[in-house]
Amino acid sequence: MIGDAGLVRDAAKGIDPRSAGWTYLSFRTVRRAPGEEFSGQTGGEETALIWLGGTAEVDGVGEVGERDDVFSGLPSALLLPPGSTYRLRARTALELAVVSAPAESDSRPRLIRPGDVVVEMRGKGVTERRIHWILSEKDPAARLLLVEVLTPAGHWSTYPPHKHDEDKDGVERALEELYYYRFNPEQGFAFQGIYTKPSPSPLWGGSGRGSQLNESIRARNRDLVLVPRGYHVVSAAPGYDCYYLNAMAGSVREWLFTTDPDHEWLMDWQKT
Repeated sequence: MIGDAGLVRDAAKGIDPRSAGWTYLSFRTVRRAPGEEFSGQTGGEETALIWLGGTAEVDGVGEVGERDDVFSGLPSALLLPPGSTYRLRARTALELAVVSAPAESDSRPRLIRPGDVVVEMRGKGVTERRIHWILSEKDPAARLLLVEVLTPAGHWSTYPPHKHDEDKDGVERALEELYYYRFNPEQGFAFQGIYTKPSPSPLWGGSGRGSQLNESIRARNRDLVLVPRGYHVVSAAPGYDCYYLNAMAGSVREWLFTTDPDHEWLMDWQKT
């Protein structure tokens, strides 16, 4: 079980289910200078390479990547089924996020170009933010859900707070989740709240105060924040635009969540 102090991780070092204390998600970021290569095998996992910035020549695919950084356009991604190999060579300074989860799939590798990404605006006023769906539940995939959120300076996102740590058919799905943060300017920060209420989650067991979370995290540039359970919410500091990449995975690939009942009256967007 993740200790309260272990929710912020080094994205370059990355996490896997063992180090994170959960079942599915692995994550790391990779940076390559022009001309350098990056290659690997997916093993028994569904794996996504997400272009955070830069371009690369991918074997069998061609040139991928159309934005300089996460604030300057829509992402590209390569979705690879278990049993795949990949190799690419950076054409410009390149940064990738590599996300994976155990899965069974006989699908073919799939390139997701910026034109395939669904853009959505959520919220009103100081809760307005921009959503880039890389892999929604409507898209073909075995395990992963992937989305980018761009929150203007001084705005809130993941709002109202919600959770997805229980399996309730038609209501909520237990999904591990992580946030990879970037800020513009880079010295920026956001506060992320992660909290639970007295009723324990069946995913984690336990009861009483010892099993509760009530965390306020100052997330900084390139931080990786884990959300193992509980309600969560983000507030970007004034003066600093906030980006985060969300990855989610669970036993059922369905994005269903429960809004904190105390704040449900503030819900001003609908799941599409």
